[in-house]
Amino acid sequence: MPPEARDLLHWYDRHRRILPWRAAPGETADPYHVWLSEIMLQQTTVAAVLSYYRRFLELFPTVEALAAAPEERVMQAWAGLGYYARARNLHACAKAVAARGGFPDTIEGLRTLPGIGGYTAPAIAAIAFGVPAVPVDGNVERVAARLFAVETPLPAARKALGVAAATLGQDPDARARPSDFAQGLFDLGATICTPRRPACALCPWRDPCRARALGIAADLPRKTPKPVRPERHGVMFHVTDRDGAVLLQRRPPEGLLGGMTELPGTPWRETPWTQAEAMALAPLVADWRQAGTVRHVFTHFALTVEVWRARVPRIPPGTGTRGFLRAADTLADEALPTLMRKALRVAEAKHPL
Repeated sequence: MPPEARDLLHWYDRHRRILPWRAAPGETADPYHVWLSEIMLQQTTVAAVLSYYRRFLELFPTVEALAAAPEERVMQAWAGLGYYARARNLHACAKAVAARGGFPDTIEGLRTLPGIGGYTAPAIAAIAFGVPAVPVDGNVERVAARLFAVETPLPAARKALGVAAATLGQDPDARARPSDFAQGLFDLGATICTPRRPACALCPWRDPCRARALGIAADLPRKTPKPVRPERHGVMFHVTDRDGAVLLQRRPPEGLLGGMTELPGTPWRETPWTQAEAMALAPLVADWRQAGTVRHVFTHFALTVEVWRARVPRIPPGTGTRGFLRAADTLADEALPTLMRKALRVAEAKHPL
């Protein structure tokens, strides 16, 4: 028998997760809250997003407030959440929504906004506006792969899984409650149909699940092995003056970590830097001491950074191409990505100079 939407909805009514961006039963979802959460949740876990979401609402309680905020303030609030192009698109999207007087209430209209794509548009449309649509994220792919026993590995199976998920949304009960049905699918994948050790005995769709019947639920979805990440190497320089001010700089607005704050350093390349090569690119002449090494993994490569530190009486104005000074006790307010915060922790460890 095919999976029935009413079974999932009954389960969701009893076991739905309480999340700050979700409307309570009987309430209407706030499109701003839904959109903000969906952008933050891309490639990020709910646990990691919760504190950022609350902080954003404190700073920018409406989409108009976010649109009016300086980009640097938005990037500061986003720092540490990763995938920083999302923050730039978030700000651009807020401006577009504020200019038009609100969010479009159709998938097609939402797709015209910066940073809203093939998954995010149906997610916002279904949850915020009740559009009958099934947004397909990793949780929904996993549920569909197991329900229909799709053994083709990802990413090749992605189109077939999208079609399979769409059939679930054609059920009249799903179309009657599209917001709850979409969120029920998310919760099912996040809490029951988990990547490892799915709790099949508790699943509202255990009987129609083909993978459970075949005994292969825990093995699906299959994935094509990922290629080994390339290795890159760099050097960062942490220099302070007699007052403890730190030399920082702003990354170019485009590209990886675009617009974020960083320590001065070398480019990242495939081979390690010799000390002589690195010192030739130091922001100033000083008694540089090696503080330690930082390891950071990006989506497409892994990075190893040597951190060098120095203290000088005075850092001349204009040091570095985009350099500026910040007091050590204000660094928490800077738009420093996780990589840079790691480097700062290494540099600030108690090593004699």
